[in-house]
Amino acid sequence: MRAEEGRWGFLAKMIRTVPLGELLINAGAITPENLQTALTEQKVSQMRLGEILIKNGYLTEVQLAEALSSQLEIPFVSLVNIRPQQQAISLVSETIAERLNVMPISVSPEGKLVVAMSDPLNTFAVDALRMLLNRDMDIQVATASDIRKAITSFYKMQTSLKDAMADIKRQESSLGPEIVTISSTAAQDVTDISADDAPVIRLVNTILEQAVREKASDIHIEPLESETRVRLRIDGTLFKTTDIPRNLHPPLIARIKILSEMNIAEKRRPQDGRILIMVAGQKIDLRVSTLPSIYGEKAVLRLLVQDSQYVGLDKLGFDEQQMSNFRTAVDAAHGIVLVTGPTGSGKSTTLYSLLDIINKPETNIITIEDPVEYTMSGINQIQINEKIGFTFSSALRSILRQDPDKIMVGEVRDSETAHLAVRAALTGHLVLSTLHTNDAPSSINRLIDMGVPNFLLASSVRTIAAQRLVRKLCPQCKKEFEFNEEIARELGAPVGTRAFQPVGCPSCRFTGYSGRTVIAEVMMIDAELREMISNSAQTHDLRDYARKHGMTTLRESALKKVKAGITSVEEMLLSTMFD
Repeated sequence: MRAEEGRWGFLAKMIRTVPLGELLINAGAITPENLQTALTEQKVSQMRLGEILIKNGYLTEVQLAEALSSQLEIPFVSLVNIRPQQQAISLVSETIAERLNVMPISVSPEGKLVVAMSDPLNTFAVDALRMLLNRDMDIQVATASDIRKAITSFYKMQTSLKDAMADIKRQESSLGPEIVTISSTAAQDVTDISADDAPVIRLVNTILEQAVREKASDIHIEPLESETRVRLRIDGTLFKTTDIPRNLHPPLIARIKILSEMNIAEKRRPQDGRILIMVAGQKIDLRVSTLPSIYGEKAVLRLLVQDSQYVGLDKLGFDEQQMSNFRTAVDAAHGIVLVTGPTGSGKSTTLYSLLDIINKPETNIITIEDPVEYTMSGINQIQINEKIGFTFSSALRSILRQDPDKIMVGEVRDSETAHLAVRAALTGHLVLSTLHTNDAPSSINRLIDMGVPNFLLASSVRTIAAQRLVRKLCPQCKKEFEFNEEIARELGAPVGTRAFQPVGCPSCRFTGYSGRTVIAEVMMIDAELREMISNSAQTHDLRDYARKHGMTTLRESALKKVKAGITSVEEMLLSTMFD
């Protein structure tokens, strides 16, 4: 404690004695002439020096923050992708955070509060915060605008949840009539929360908004014995966001079921539905699934962003050779291109990226999807509806009469769809689809199990890719290390190979990871492989041949990303454990 107080005292003394202008000149951010002009203006305007320098274009907010970080040896933090801890937010009121322009980020295991400030030279704010909290602090530098946005976003979330739950407790008896339905085709802006809205509406909208802003892929609303737990899946990992009192679970689920056009009276059977919402001008398609449990109905909402900005092979993480193989495959006039992998491995996004390559005015492209995850201009996209018998197979039969050039089938789920896809490929169409297999070579046996003859597969299949998603190391905190003998032996790499490992910081929610990337193997079907498929070759023989002729396996693809510092050894081993 004394050491911390000494460090803080030294820093406090430093920031009291070194003027901001001098710091910025020492950092090379501004010139003495810039400073003199700003100081002259300050005498008249009474604005803070940093604000004047930014207003006059002498430097940007980021340059100011980075200069302060460098000169004061205080970490610079970007608040864009940070999710502050609830414990930290609860220590500083919204009023104080706004008045001092500070954002609490986290509480360390030792009890120190990590707080972001735009101006650590503001001794009034520093002293006021320390006096109010009566605890040790770690100061980090962030831009003023990022701090304002973070305060608005995260304090609003907590306030909305708190107020909504309080109102629901007071008004439980009148919740039913206040619930408002919306059209499944008209997006509702969930950020437009009015005080006049029913409390349950505000509660659901706040949960949805938080999930979208944190780029979650799924929302889990789970009834437990004493409370309802809300969790978000971010980068493939579940994080708990809040606990809701147990008695509020029924109206919460009722609101979600009404929005997704489910039967609210049916609580004994699983149901599926859909909600279309709007957040910050962005359309989000929510696929809703409810499931009865011993404590009530569990709901899982999958978020599908209706935007193709994330589509593109170069954005997904494929290497140059793999992208070249894909382009060769989709340039063909006919044949089948398969993308395989487990659920949630990014198969559909890869298919959209391939469609983006071949999407040309002279090409008639038709897709059959469940659901339509991205809307793409110039492509005829069809949504299947199994409730009325409009399945992949029936849709595929229909679109073959629509004069297509290229066809995308969201998934080969059954024997009929597999046979139709092969027939379409053999009659002059390029067919793109997905399949659930662990690797590329085993896809052949999977299709044979569906009843497709070997000789037809050999004639129709052009390329098979298998992929996984692995978490990327956080660039803010990853730590370099060298392979020891054990790791080197496990991975087949030289001892001393340099790589990176996760650490954890506020930017990555203390997980050590931020975002995900693809690892893949792409098996091109050449003449020899066609012969082997026709002769019922074993899966391991197909794999051995493909490897000898240039195919990078999933494990090898992951190892490349480990050596490049993109992912960790742990992620590689976890994602390729059985490969």
